[in-house]
Amino acid sequence: MKRTAPVLKNENYDVDITDLTYQGMGVAKIDDFPIFIEDALPTENVTMKVIKVKKNFAFGKVIKINQKSADRVESVDKAYTQTGIAPLQHLKYDAQLEFKRHQIEEDFKKLKLDVQVDPTIGMDKPYEYRNKAQIPVRLINGQLQTGFYRKHSHDLVPIEDFYIQDPEIDKAIVVVRDILRKYRIKPYDERVNGGVIRNVMVRRGHYSHEMMIVLITRTEKLPSNKEIVADITKALPEVKSIVQNVNPKKTNALMGKENKVLAGQSTIEDTLLGLKFEISANSFYQVNPVQTEKLYDLATKKADLSADDTVIDAYCGIGTISLSMARVAKKVYGVEIVPEAVEDAKKNAKINGINNVKFVAGYAEDQMAKWQEDGLKPDVIVVDPPRKGLDGTLIDSVVKMQPKRVVYVSCNPATLARDVKLFNEQGYQVNQPIQPVDQFPQTVHIESITVLTK
Repeated sequence: MKRTAPVLKNENYDVDITDLTYQGMGVAKIDDFPIFIEDALPTENVTMKVIKVKKNFAFGKVIKINQKSADRVESVDKAYTQTGIAPLQHLKYDAQLEFKRHQIEEDFKKLKLDVQVDPTIGMDKPYEYRNKAQIPVRLINGQLQTGFYRKHSHDLVPIEDFYIQDPEIDKAIVVVRDILRKYRIKPYDERVNGGVIRNVMVRRGHYSHEMMIVLITRTEKLPSNKEIVADITKALPEVKSIVQNVNPKKTNALMGKENKVLAGQSTIEDTLLGLKFEISANSFYQVNPVQTEKLYDLATKKADLSADDTVIDAYCGIGTISLSMARVAKKVYGVEIVPEAVEDAKKNAKINGINNVKFVAGYAEDQMAKWQEDGLKPDVIVVDPPRKGLDGTLIDSVVKMQPKRVVYVSCNPATLARDVKLFNEQGYQVNQPIQPVDQFPQTVHIESITVLTK
């Protein structure tokens, strides 16, 4: 029998909010029919308007809050909600940390896996933490503007203070914006793939305070580039590198393949856990250094390494986890799909005088099979996969190598739970509480460390 939804589009309803989704939306139910409502918190009663009705659920928007949650934050900036920069800014920070812990618990419960999840490790200052910004440049009302896209759209909302970014980066973006205006540089127009400047990327070393400005252009030629570079260098003394990245294609990909150094060097340097890292325009480098240090320090402790241990780091990037573990272990092998990252990792090992590491470019599952054929027997395997989690064949490769411990650094609790279930089926169990670490305060992203043993 076809079920009709108990709510109608554009109608108002008073509802109790009972839960939060993993995207941070409030959940209400009318006749067991779920409605997802932005900016609504558990324990609240709200008047909401239905904005979309689907077969099994609906979306609503808050018209009025009739009963407020004790966890609600009042001083909320609309632009951060519109653009999704800080979707949890209306929730008190300790409640955000509990939301993240609970989310991991829920994802494991769904798969009938019994695990303990420890309280989330938070930040003393859960804002102004990002060391990298990628800001679109568009024409609005005849003027070049920087800001962020309205959610689910390509409409730019002009913003000067991004709240979760290093304030020095925010200032730099405004300086660069004004210089681009001064020389009348044409902003990108994605409808016709026209204009010159697409995005401004800024990186700043948390400890070194070295700054890199990347001007991402559609065109090979950046008009007035000498004057622009001179003005940026004069206005921003921290800038050690100015790079032009050329991305001519009509694409959602942020950067193109070609980088030209316009001033200074091609990299900046920063430290993490006392190790030096060179960071290029294309490097993947964790955006919250304060929490990354806690995360990697914990991963190393939980790996329970001794001086005789061999480690494989299956998604090594530019070598951040590998190099921190190499200080304790006998030998660390790192594999990474991005060849440039592997070159960076080798360079970073050299800078730090670390010789007991070996980095290889390739697919983790293929390389692991190769290492196994060569008779390599790791004591610990570390995985830090992207959001989609681990490939089934990689899990098979890991299990075949029979490590004592698998340390799983996850940025997505749903794929973590799925992968843990697959490990369980092959004899590896979670032997201690899962530890969430809040890498992205004010957002719904959740990082955690899980240890599996045979």
